[in-house]
Amino acid sequence: MLTIGARVAWMREQRRCVAGVGFVGFALVTVIACVLVGRRLTHSSWPLAHAQMPLVGFAAVCYLASFVLRARGWRRLFPLGQEPNQCRCLASVGAAAASGAVLPFRLDYLVKVGTLRRLSGVSVGLEAIALSIVSLGMVDAVAMLPLSVSATATSSASLRGPLLIVVGFGLGCCALLVGSARLVRLPLLRRSRRLQRVSDHVSAHRTQRGRRSALVAGFYLFGCWTSRAVGSALLLSALGFAFSPTTALCVLCLSAAAGVVPITAGGAVANLGATAAILFALGVGKNTAINFSLASGLLLITSASAAAFAGLALSLATRAFPRRAPAALHA
Repeated sequence: MLTIGARVAWMREQRRCVAGVGFVGFALVTVIACVLVGRRLTHSSWPLAHAQMPLVGFAAVCYLASFVLRARGWRRLFPLGQEPNQCRCLASVGAAAASGAVLPFRLDYLVKVGTLRRLSGVSVGLEAIALSIVSLGMVDAVAMLPLSVSATATSSASLRGPLLIVVGFGLGCCALLVGSARLVRLPLLRRSRRLQRVSDHVSAHRTQRGRRSALVAGFYLFGCWTSRAVGSALLLSALGFAFSPTTALCVLCLSAAAGVVPITAGGAVANLGATAAILFALGVGKNTAINFSLASGLLLITSASAAAFAGLALSLATRAFPRRAPAALHA
C-alpha cells in the first residue's frame, strides 16, 4: 500500500508525464499545420523544402540558445531569497514560449507562472513571480535598445515610425528604472499596496546588489535578442535571401512591438501574418516571406519545446540526486 505522501508524489509524476505527452502532441500538430499551410500558399511541400539545412540547423541552435539566455536573465530578477533554480526557469520560459504561439491575449504568462510553481524546488510565491515578470519586461525593453536603435538607423523611412515606438518604449523603461527611487515617493503609489510593492521591487534595482543583478540580466537578455536576430538572418539565408542582419533586426524589433499589444500578442495566425507582412514591406518576395514566417514559427516552437523538456528533465534529475545520496550513505 502506498502512503499518502507517496500517492501524492505519484500523482505529480503522472501530471508531468501527461504534460510531456501534451508538448509532443503540440509539436506534431504544429509541424503538420506548417506543412499544410506551406503547400497551400507557396505550392511547396513544406516551408523548408528548398532550404539549406546546415543553415537551418545553426538557426535552430541560435533560437534554443536565446531561451537559455532568457531563463538565466529572468532568474536574476527575482526578489532576494526567492530565486528558483535555473532548471525551473528554463522549463517555464520554454513552456510559455511554446504555448504563446497559439494563446492570444498574453495567456502564456499563466503557463509561465503555472509551470514555475508546479515544478519542485524552492517555494516561489505568486507575488515574487509577478514582480520578476514586471522587472523582466522592463529590463528586456532596455536590453533591446541597441538593436532597435540600429534597426531604426538602417531601415527605410516607411518603417521608422513603428521602430521608433520600440525605441521609445525602451527609453521609457530605462527612465523608470533610473528614476525608481523617486517613483516610490509618489502619493498615488502609496495609496495602493500592490502598486507600492511593485515600485519597491523596481526601486530595489537601484541598490548595489539590485544594480548588479539588473546589469547581468540585461547582458543575458541582450544576448537572447542578439542570438534570435542571428538565427533569423541565418534562416533567411537558408531560404535563399541574401544575408541581411538589417532585415533580421527589423523583423525582430517589429515583431516585438506587435507583441506589446495584448489583443494581437500571441496566436499563430497573428504572429505569422505579422512576420510575413513585415517582410513584404521590406521588399522580400512572397514565397520567401511566407516560408520564413512559417519556418521561424516552427523552429521557435520546436526549440521552445526542447528548452521546456530540458528544463523539466534537469529539474527532475536534481530532485532525484539528493534523495539517492542519503540512501547511498546509509548503504
